[in-house]
Amino acid sequence: MITRRVVLTGLTASVAVAGMSSRLAAANRLAVVATTGMIADTARRVGGDLVDVRALMGPGVDPHGYRQTRSDIVAMTRADLVLWHGLYLEAQMEAFFADLARSRQVVAVAEDLPRDLLLSHADYDGRFDPHVWMDPSIWTHVVTRIEQALTEALPESADTFAANAAAFRTELSALADYAFRVLEDVPLERRVLLTAHDAFGYFGKAYGFEVIGIQGISTESEAGLSRVSELVNLLVSRDIGAVFVETSVSDRNIRALIEGAASQGHDVSIGGALFSDAMGQDGTYEGTYLGMIDHNVTTIARALGAEAPERGRLGQLAAGS
Repeated sequence: MITRRVVLTGLTASVAVAGMSSRLAAANRLAVVATTGMIADTARRVGGDLVDVRALMGPGVDPHGYRQTRSDIVAMTRADLVLWHGLYLEAQMEAFFADLARSRQVVAVAEDLPRDLLLSHADYDGRFDPHVWMDPSIWTHVVTRIEQALTEALPESADTFAANAAAFRTELSALADYAFRVLEDVPLERRVLLTAHDAFGYFGKAYGFEVIGIQGISTESEAGLSRVSELVNLLVSRDIGAVFVETSVSDRNIRALIEGAASQGHDVSIGGALFSDAMGQDGTYEGTYLGMIDHNVTTIARALGAEAPERGRLGQLAAGS
């Protein structure tokens, strides 16, 4: 019996042979494939004109249950470098990456983060919360790991990668400063961030918010009726007036919470749509890592009563975003 794993392994091997000279075909630009948009954008910032980066998971795509397609396999086996997140984010792809690493440079950019920076979770036994991009200060470590991976792949360009990475870390520091400044104005009693799934733990730790997800850390988990009922009662008892949807997760459960609270005479509004596991549309400011976090910070601050510029830190957010 031919299994899916055997087919994928065979395809990996055959395509790998065809892609051995990919860098030469790309005029000495490194061919890089990244799983998430956040990793891809960071690789572009660090690599600059020396890299050609493809992201497997675009806007609105949930990485927790993503499975590689045939075109993904072709792209990765032809790449000079494959960057994935790790920390069990791309759970369905881990076996494939282990196979691919036998013939390609494959790097899990968050897997070796200092353990004192990572959050464990009661529903995620033996593993860490993978959503580290929610804190720009932690993401600086990922920038450094990507810089190292690019340097290993193209050592003659180490100085360029180092300079680009340093410049990007400076921008991340400015973004973190903006976040602290506008979020500290959210009244303490309103610092409750209720979203579709538990993706904002690092955000909450960094900026002093209580974070509540209807689903667990992975969107593969299910929220039962008892969980929804429990959260409806919480909204009513604590007079929480705003909840947030996510661009890569169905809003079904959030709508159920709002309807449940309304049945008890409590009005709850949607404070906005947040980018959790994927960025905005390609070619937009929100389609970059800096824009993604700027959008989230600005949306949360304004929805929960703080003063924040409507168009964000640099005035580049889409109107009404």
